[in-house]
Amino acid sequence: MSPKHFLQLKDFSRDELGYLFDRTRWIKDRFKRYELYQPLRDRTLAMVFEKASTRTRVSFEAGMNQLGGIAINLNRGDTQLSRGEPIEDLARVISRMVDVVMIRTFEQAIIERFAAHSRVPVINGLTNEYHPCQILADIYTYVEHRGSIAGRTVAWIGDSNNVYNTWLQAAAIFGFTLNVSTPPGYEPKTGRGSRVATFADPRAACRGADLVTTDVWTSMGFEAENEERKRDFAKWMVDAPMMREAKPDALFMHCLPAHRGEEVAAEVIDGPQSVVWDEAENRLHVQKALLEYLVCGRIKA
Repeated sequence: MSPKHFLQLKDFSRDELGYLFDRTRWIKDRFKRYELYQPLRDRTLAMVFEKASTRTRVSFEAGMNQLGGIAINLNRGDTQLSRGEPIEDLARVISRMVDVVMIRTFEQAIIERFAAHSRVPVINGLTNEYHPCQILADIYTYVEHRGSIAGRTVAWIGDSNNVYNTWLQAAAIFGFTLNVSTPPGYEPKTGRGSRVATFADPRAACRGADLVTTDVWTSMGFEAENEERKRDFAKWMVDAPMMREAKPDALFMHCLPAHRGEEVAAEVIDGPQSVVWDEAENRLHVQKALLEYLVCGRIKA
């Protein structure tokens, strides 16, 4: 049988994602009670990093260790990729030695090529186009705080990047409205879908929202545009007046790292509506549920 991969959020059905959230809740509860749970003993995760990482590296490595397995970290310079080895050959070799692979890389095509030649499940830890593990954590965090996200309104303020692309998929899967506001010239290049509304005014996008979320103005690989983007995005900082347009109990999220005074004001990210630290922690827990599912299949409660 071909292994199941998690390369985009839409690779999983709503039922599968709901199952992951149920397992996340169970695994997190055990973790908080300091109860040992190690279904992945004697299993190995290979982590291939072609892009720098903090949260992805720590959450996957700690998560695999907590599940009883071993995580091997491979930066580009640690592999023969740096000497021109084809990604297909790397996949053929690594997947004969480990049980699951997580890759953080550049173009989505790279991880698709790897997965096509892998004998074991492959997880997208971030590509230029998608960041599915982050949105898993974001939606789980919303569910944890407010219940089902179906029928709600999420406001995306800022760049139409890989995180936005994954929120777009999430809106279609979970049935919520995605309000999007980006500066002129930075509009989404991907299809918008029936559940997406676009706004020239970011405050209008936030009006009545249940969740307001954003990301850095300059994603990895666009550093040369940093000063230009600061000028172009100046009116798209999520600040207190913008949050007041949302519902009184609206949450604020940011996938981090954050730049206070740029895409978000300190009063928002450090304020009472912010759940960014729960959101960051939940990367650990949803990824443990994901690893368990991909390696062990469904676990009967």
